[in-house]
Amino acid sequence: MPRTLKLGLMGLTGAAIFALGAAPAFAGAPDTPAAPAATAATPAAPAAAPAAAAATPTVPFTDGKAADGATKSAICSSCHGPNGNSVNPEWPRLAGQSAVYIAEQLRLFRSGVRNNPIMKPLAATLSDQDISDLAVYYEAQTPTGLEADPSYWQAGEALYLRGDRAHEIPACVACHGPVGRGNLAAGYPALRAQQAVYVVKQLNDYANGTRYTTANPAQASRNGVMMLTLAKRLTPEQIRDVASYLQGMR
Repeated sequence: MPRTLKLGLMGLTGAAIFALGAAPAFAGAPDTPAAPAATAATPAAPAAAPAAAAATPTVPFTDGKAADGATKSAICSSCHGPNGNSVNPEWPRLAGQSAVYIAEQLRLFRSGVRNNPIMKPLAATLSDQDISDLAVYYEAQTPTGLEADPSYWQAGEALYLRGDRAHEIPACVACHGPVGRGNLAAGYPALRAQQAVYVVKQLNDYANGTRYTTANPAQASRNGVMMLTLAKRLTPEQIRDVASYLQGMR
């Protein structure tokens, strides 16, 4: 029987990704951390444009209105599900996601720095106000739980909480938090209850440098350099394991 993670448990990044914090507990298990398992300036100018787009102020709380975002999210729900809880494993869950992170990613889609055949044309129609409204709306939603694959979640938990010293992979918890809610100030995304299939794709896209289209993908987003560096150190099995663990987070 697959075991479901309780409420509690954002993405592999940072110089010290697994900081202190209690591990999420499984139903029927004590709420304690799990035991260890795991030259010319002119040519450079075009590359600066995407970076500038990413540097656009990404604090949506100043004028974002969740009520307006709820109305504007109607078109989003066809892919991302009611209240941001996607049922398609290839599309991310937005419920409970950091508004700062959502706003940044929507701007990257809008500018074409992050290219997706579905998201790019949709984001191109959004104003800054639309982005702020959608961002604060989705952050206010509650992610619903999913099952973690019973064959992989324990190894994924070990990697998330303790990292892999031998391969210089810090623990994910340091940036994404003990319950996967991320870090709002630093712009680290929430990861709890995220679709495992989607997480695997994003980590692979980071690893092979295709998540961003700019000539310098590491500088495309505020945390891009960390994720591109760390994703390359993960084995396919580690990516699978941690993705399964994240899917079961509550």
